Amino acid sequence: MLVSVIIPVYNEKDNIDSLIAAVNNVDIKKEIITVDDCSTDSTKDYLKKKEGIKCVFHERNMGKGAAIRSGLNVASGDCIIIQDADLEYSPEEFPKLLEPISKGRTRVVYGSRILGKGEFLQASYYANRLLTLLTNLLFNGRITDMETCYKVVETKLLKELNLISSRFEIEPEITCKILKRRERIIEVPITYRGRRRGKKIGPKDGIQAIWNLIKWKFKK
Repeated sequence: MLVSVIIPVYNEKDNIDSLIAAVNNVDIKKEIITVDDCSTDSTKDYLKKKEGIKCVFHERNMGKGAAIRSGLNVASGDCIIIQDADLEYSPEEFPKLLEPISKGRTRVVYGSRILGKGEFLQASYYANRLLTLLTNLLFNGRITDMETCYKVVETKLLKELNLISSRFEIEPEITCKILKRRERIIEVPITYRGRRRGKKIGPKDGIQAIWNLIKWKFKK
């Protein structure tokens, strides 16, 4: 099974080399797809010189969702893993995330920071719990971590979702559409260490996520 690892990247010059090395060190058959979302630091220059990976470059900053969609357009693997570039999530978790799919138990696996007792920032923890609760209520779900980055989905299924979100609202869109299709989501505990610095989801993103949950509940 070939795995496409999609890495949305924006101004990650301090992390990108370590992250790609960490992904490369995972013993799975994979292709690495980085999508640079118009970085203004040296990230783009680094990626242009990096061999052995697929690189997509946005001409303007479009957001995480747009980066995921761009990566999906060039993915050739059997399934997709979404990997943030900020090193809060460890690629060492890939094999256990892929196991339920490789054994044919499901088409979708989520890495749950809640089940894995991840180290959250307090505000992020409670926001995520609220959004996950609302997701379960609206879509009759039983998941613990809707906002997790580690969403592992069969490529064919992810493409069939016809994703349209450009920014962080991609997270509820993916989950809502999967639950509306009655696909089984298996959650696997993962480690997580939330960083205090860098790009963080703010109150506006939380409000946007709630709006999108409600939107996808009623949109066909």
